Amino acid sequence: MRHEATGDRGTPRPNLAAVAALAGVSASTASLAFSGAGPVSDATKARVLAAAETLNYGGPDPRARSLRRGRSGIVGVVIEDRLSDAFRDPMNIAMLDGITDETGSAGLALLLLTDTGEATDISVAPMDAVVLIGCSTRLDQSVVTLRQRGIPIVAIEAAHMPDVVAIDLDNRDATRRGAEHLRDLGHTRVAIVSLPLDPEHTRGPITPERVAASSAFTATERILGARDVFPHIGGLVAAGSLIEEGEIAGLALLAEADRPTAVIAQSDLLAVGVIRAAEWLGLRVPDDLSVLGFDGARIDGLAPHELTTLRQPAVEKGRAAGRAILASLAGEPARDARFESELHVGTTTGRAPQ
Repeated sequence: MRHEATGDRGTPRPNLAAVAALAGVSASTASLAFSGAGPVSDATKARVLAAAETLNYGGPDPRARSLRRGRSGIVGVVIEDRLSDAFRDPMNIAMLDGITDETGSAGLALLLLTDTGEATDISVAPMDAVVLIGCSTRLDQSVVTLRQRGIPIVAIEAAHMPDVVAIDLDNRDATRRGAEHLRDLGHTRVAIVSLPLDPEHTRGPITPERVAASSAFTATERILGARDVFPHIGGLVAAGSLIEEGEIAGLALLAEADRPTAVIAQSDLLAVGVIRAAEWLGLRVPDDLSVLGFDGARIDGLAPHELTTLRQPAVEKGRAAGRAILASLAGEPARDARFESELHVGTTTGRAPQ
């Protein structure tokens, strides 16, 4: 026996057929009036919407429409961080803005997924395409499964993978240019405050073993860029791109007897934390300590300093990823893209102290 779905009070839930009957049109005309995809006059559309309001009908179930189209209308975005931390990083927000600038106009929604070191299987998520933001090699098997499903994949700042569109940033070359700037200022005792190197975000010294075992593409590339100029450079790994983490690392580095005269921070947030640590210890920036950041983010509370940093086009990276997704879903070639960062010399770097 077939039962009709009912509302909270036991009355039948309104459906498209009931709206069509009340408006005096066919069900297909009512459907087109809701979708806006067909030749329906303004008067007819108004009549259908008025009937829907009378019956308290919210419109066709988007899940049914997705089944008919064979698509979910969803683009997955995988971030290798907890969302509470990811949204504190202005670069992640800028990249998401860029992605939505392109995909939103096509009616696509974003599904945020995290890869935080636990069992993560992005291959089962309901989505038409996926963007990986700086994700580690632990997702390799999920990527293989997504390719088998024919789901387009775009990776922002990740190791190159077959059949995955790459949106690259010159992390190594940019960091090398920043390190050269410090070298030209006479600095020889230089240290790094690195982004996390493992999924667990473990703090600790930068060692050859940790770098060799790193699953973090961006952080590793930036370490290699610094070592192109200072081959034996060391430093500390932070537990995230956070001002507090920069403070922790900065206090530890600057408490050493043979403290560095310059610090290469792998993000602007970490750089601000290092500056605060220096000030707490009575050190002057840049007279006693030079600090270099990376990102070009707008950060409150930095005055009177203007950060020397490597400015990256985060929004444009997101837009390039969004365009690649739209091209792939349209069956068109999706091309790799590479972006360059710009060294901006502010007031936080100066001549090495004598």
